[in-house]
Amino acid sequence: MQIEFWFEFASTYSYPAAMRAEALAAEAGLTLRWRPFLLGPIFAEQGWTTSPFVLQPVKGTYMWRDMERICARAGVPFRRPSEFPQNGLEAARIAIALPDDGTRARFSRGVYAAQFAEGRPIADRTVLGRVLLDMGLDPRPVMEVADTQDNKDALRAQTAKAKGLGIFGAPTWRTPDGELFWGNDRLEQALEWARNPWQGWV
Repeated sequence: MQIEFWFEFASTYSYPAAMRAEALAAEAGLTLRWRPFLLGPIFAEQGWTTSPFVLQPVKGTYMWRDMERICARAGVPFRRPSEFPQNGLEAARIAIALPDDGTRARFSRGVYAAQFAEGRPIADRTVLGRVLLDMGLDPRPVMEVADTQDNKDALRAQTAKAKGLGIFGAPTWRTPDGELFWGNDRLEQALEWARNPWQGWV
């Protein structure tokens, strides 16, 4: 059995989710499938030109403090990036180009750490290249594949699929029966549902 992890690299709450999801899924006997997508096109259909955390400053202030609390409790380093939201397009293209056999997961966690633990700009290809190097991968061929039209189309198709599934934010968890759970704080609930849908639920 597997559970899908739909994530966007600019998403703050996807950071702690990415750092803990795989271990918890394994404990539950589930395989985690990593599904990168872009929230920008989905937000644009709502008339939003940026993150709702920017459009609503009070909500944004709360979110940053919430992130500090969540990361401190989880023992995950946190550093607020100087720019938010960051452009995660290149990172998402690379993630799509990598196989979902653990390689995509390692890269994605590396990108999140670069952004939210070290405060580095993930739109910078040098930063992304360093993440790949730290994994023992040669960045050049990976980025060449990421830049192909087929791969760009694959990311567009993935984003369109997210929209079609009713996904409107990240992180979102999708269980084998198609149930959606939104948020880092819904991970445990999603795992429970994936193992025993409806049992004990209203």
